[in-house]
Amino acid sequence: MCLGIPGVVVEVKEMTAIVDFGGVKREVDKLLVPDVKPGDYVIVHAGAIISKLSCEEAEKTIEAWKEVLEALGV
Repeated sequence: MCLGIPGVVVEVKEMTAIVDFGGVKREVDKLLVPDVKPGDYVIVHAGAIISKLSCEEAEKTIEAWKEVLEALGV
């Protein structure tokens, strides 16, 4: 089982993208999904974008993560 984190692409470079994870921005590899553009919602695993999400899927996933973090007291 892998753990993918949802985020939104804010900048695209040649081989990487800057993804915002709720205020924390990280540079990640975009080799597996090279057609990402700013505004796209994505799932990141092990420093690489592994898939794009629709806006609806992203909202549901982000809400689920908020519930998990709240339950953990984070």
